[in-house]
Amino acid sequence: MLLKTFGWSFAVTALGLVAALLYGGWTGFGIVAILSILEISVSFDNAVVNAGILKKMNAFWQKIFLTVGVLIAVFGMRLVFPVVIVAISAKIGPIEAVDLALSDKEMYEQLVTDAHPSIAAFGGMFLLMIFLDFIFEDRDVKWLAWLERPLAKLGKVDMLSACIALIVLVIASMTVGAHAHQHGGVHVDKAQTVLVSGVLGLITYMIVGGLSGYFENKLEEEEEAEHEAEEEAKKSGKPVTAVAMAGKAAFFMFLYLEVLDVSFSFDGVIGAFAITNDIVLMALGLGIGAMYVRSLTVYLVRQGTLDDYVYLEHGAHYAIGALAVILLVTIQYEIHEVITGLVGVVLIAGSFFSSVVRNRRLGASGGERTGSHEKAEVSSGV
Repeated sequence: MLLKTFGWSFAVTALGLVAALLYGGWTGFGIVAILSILEISVSFDNAVVNAGILKKMNAFWQKIFLTVGVLIAVFGMRLVFPVVIVAISAKIGPIEAVDLALSDKEMYEQLVTDAHPSIAAFGGMFLLMIFLDFIFEDRDVKWLAWLERPLAKLGKVDMLSACIALIVLVIASMTVGAHAHQHGGVHVDKAQTVLVSGVLGLITYMIVGGLSGYFENKLEEEEEAEHEAEEEAKKSGKPVTAVAMAGKAAFFMFLYLEVLDVSFSFDGVIGAFAITNDIVLMALGLGIGAMYVRSLTVYLVRQGTLDDYVYLEHGAHYAIGALAVILLVTIQYEIHEVITGLVGVVLIAGSFFSSVVRNRRLGASGGERTGSHEKAEVSSGV
């Protein structure tokens, strides 16, 4: 089971490290190894959240996620994305950007740093919306009940998540603008860049999340109707429509996962520049890490880990909220990537420990371990 799930990750790791050794010697080997660990540590929360979405998909779409999704994640985000943002920010062609990345690493790093405000605003807003929508929803299972109960009551107010996110964005842009003014207005357009990028992140979340939710609901309706009118549906050819609807639902959920991965990848890609300016080593290290995140996602789904450890999803979403705040703060202030990684690890480790304690308590009392059958215990929290 372990080899089947992580086999490709092990293979990519071996090939990546060999390529790093041939390209940059033992120094390159070490850099790629460090980058791989960095990517896994800062993206573990990504795997947990992905698993919560992926478990709703069938085996076919899980396989698509592991094949096409990996190509998008590894080559799109970890290789093409750094080049694209440099090309856009420096107003040069993609080929020129690649040449710059290979021939003038210091200039390339500077251009990526200059593009950071727009990247952080987009990713920060997208992740912030995920976090806010999670904590404002009334759930049967509550981890930090003392906090989640009142927030769930507030969540009954329509569009509260979007309002709070926009307020945060306005504050962030005003802070940037005030700082630029105090320093002679060197970056007079920085506030506008942050505002526009943040709004685009919010729009992206609403469009992709809205479409995936719409088709997911349609799919559930189709499945309910299928049991009642199966014979009639076969005669009229409606099973084709049902399959098409399932395909649309899975496609938009897949699209949501990819956009989510993009947002999660911002801190890893930007943080990688603190370790190396070499785009080849960066792509190898982050690519290996991305493979493990993908495999870990599937492992969590197949093992039913999220059902056994019910607070993991909570911990991951709190980590998302922390990452969103960190990204928005880094628009103006520098935060070491080690802090970014540790915050997520601590929150998820805490939720895992809480789940273990809960399972032991339920085991001792003869209760159910899965969240779907919990009644009185579910909202006890820790």
